[in-house]
Amino acid sequence: MATTDVLVVGGGGAGCAAALTAARQGAKLILATKLRLGDSNTVMAEGGIQAAVGADDSPQLHFEDTLRAGHFCADPDLVAQMVMDGPDVIRWLIQLGMMFDLEDDRPLGGKLLRKKPGGASAARIHSYRDYTGLEMMRVLREAVDLDPGISVWNRCPTVELLSDERGQCAGAVVYNLEWRSFVMVRARSVILATGGAGRLHLNRFPTSNHYGATADGLVLAYRIGARLRELDSFQYHPTGIAYPPHLAGGLIPEAARSAGAKLVNGKGERFVDELKARDVVASAILRECGEGRGIERDGQVGVFLDTPALERDNPGILEKRLVTLRHLAHKCGHDPAKEPFLVYPTLHYQNGGVAIDKHGATNVAGLLCVGELSGGIHGRNRLMGNALLDILSMGRRAGAKAAEFAGSVLSGRAGIGHVHAWQRELTMAGLRLDSRAPQLFPDYAHFDLGADASMRPAQRARHVAGIR
Repeated sequence: MATTDVLVVGGGGAGCAAALTAARQGAKLILATKLRLGDSNTVMAEGGIQAAVGADDSPQLHFEDTLRAGHFCADPDLVAQMVMDGPDVIRWLIQLGMMFDLEDDRPLGGKLLRKKPGGASAARIHSYRDYTGLEMMRVLREAVDLDPGISVWNRCPTVELLSDERGQCAGAVVYNLEWRSFVMVRARSVILATGGAGRLHLNRFPTSNHYGATADGLVLAYRIGARLRELDSFQYHPTGIAYPPHLAGGLIPEAARSAGAKLVNGKGERFVDELKARDVVASAILRECGEGRGIERDGQVGVFLDTPALERDNPGILEKRLVTLRHLAHKCGHDPAKEPFLVYPTLHYQNGGVAIDKHGATNVAGLLCVGELSGGIHGRNRLMGNALLDILSMGRRAGAKAAEFAGSVLSGRAGIGHVHAWQRELTMAGLRLDSRAPQLFPDYAHFDLGADASMRPAQRARHVAGIR
């Protein structure tokens, strides 16, 4: 067993932001992550982060753009809070040491470079080259590693939440992949920041998501009684790699289209405004391919992202601004200045999720959810750049809320009574009981998750004492 004030489940941007905020308010924390700290979708967010800081922009415009892109299904209060947090989130990141692109070469005093994202009415994307998420995760990881109040448990996925006699969340059961042992973590509050569901490959689509995105947090939250919303809504990013097949689903960032790269069908025609909202552009690509105007290569169908024309119109742009794109082209085996990418939509983002309030709290006392796991902020479609703002805005708020319970009395009893109640409900509804969840890794991962029976009790005890 282990005891802590706050248990954060997930080591991406949302989890790190929550942990840092709670720790700086005096809470004792454990951050348990399925892979390693920073192995998350955050590092793959290449386009940038939205925040209304320009003289020609405002949080009101950002609010309206977000609601419109989400088909007016988002919670207006959550959206308003996020867009108002935007400028302060950028300041916080700069204070942590994050680099941003500037309008000129002055390292001090230069204005932040702003770009216009798809579906937006003003230029409000802030980025660093085309690997913004990686740079963001760099400073967040460093801050977490240096904070003495945060104990990081790598390769420790959470397999079940704990509940007390009143149905409140009282901690979690964590499985250590290295030692093949379970640890029962008692906590005054739990923050789930487990990310999305791309590795379930819904509708058999390829995905841009990292290896651990298997909807495990949704399963855990639902089983303990948390309400869900817009669970049927997922975003398909327009420009996933279609060829070569072994890289299918890899993401070509929206930064390329923001810079001027055009989409071209098999007839050599441009067929959509590339800076429309993502669902509009993805639908247009699917329509071109479905109606026979796509391009086929070795059984893979897609359309062209015309990077050679982009380079001709903007000499040196691939070398200076779209660095990741050049590396990606090298992995695909071609020169992006001479040959276009074959692209097709890729499963990218979970729009819905666990219903939360303005602090990230769910209807289950003691349980908070942040980031892609949560629902309500993006409605039924997400604007580019709002994901990174969401995870930091809500991550910091959830961390502050969880820290309020530090020092309070732990629940008297903690167990898995809610699981037995859930099984009874399944039986009464005539549903199957043999499905196992949460799924920690994709089926094709071939991980052996069985407990190691050969480990002696003394070894297990030393290990638990060590991570405590």
